Amino acid sequence: MNKDELYEALNYVNATRENRSKMANTVEAQPDLMVYLVEISQENLDPISCRASWVLESVVKTNLNSIKPVIDQFINSLRFLKLESSIRPASKICLLLVQDYFSKKTSTSSNILKNHHLGTISESAFDWLIGNHKVAPKAYSMTTLLFLGKKIEWIHPELLQTLKQNYENGSAAYKARARMTLKVLENNDHDI
Repeated sequence: MNKDELYEALNYVNATRENRSKMANTVEAQPDLMVYLVEISQENLDPISCRASWVLESVVKTNLNSIKPVIDQFINSLRFLKLESSIRPASKICLLLVQDYFSKKTSTSSNILKNHHLGTISESAFDWLIGNHKVAPKAYSMTTLLFLGKKIEWIHPELLQTLKQNYENGSAAYKARARMTLKVLENNDHDI
């Protein structure tokens, strides 16, 4: 399958988990498609980019190692994402990578993520947290930043300040996640 064929196949992907998983299985069977999937997910003005992002999330959830060949391309695309339906899966992928990176078990991400990747993820997570986005990317970003603050010392104080400033204007779901995050930050609990 080439890029054009993948693009055409993405036309038939919808938001159902079954449908996304089916396409993710196709990509997993042909790992060379990951490059095209990330490229398509970066095309902000095209609604198909959201579908590519959904499939990318499904592939990464199943096999975190699958993103390794395209990690630079994926990380570099984060700051350019505009569509909410692309930002949510990207923020989830960032969370999965960072959770694994800080895992006490053998980590796949420690072999994938470099310091500059962690820096870009933290910048993007803060942008999603303070930007005009839905609650899912904000929630994923809170947790991502909690983990990253273990390694990057300026993150926890900034996160604490940001959450306190924005708490009153947040939705009920935002406030619930913010309360959990603030509790961890205020208790200086490093076991997230």
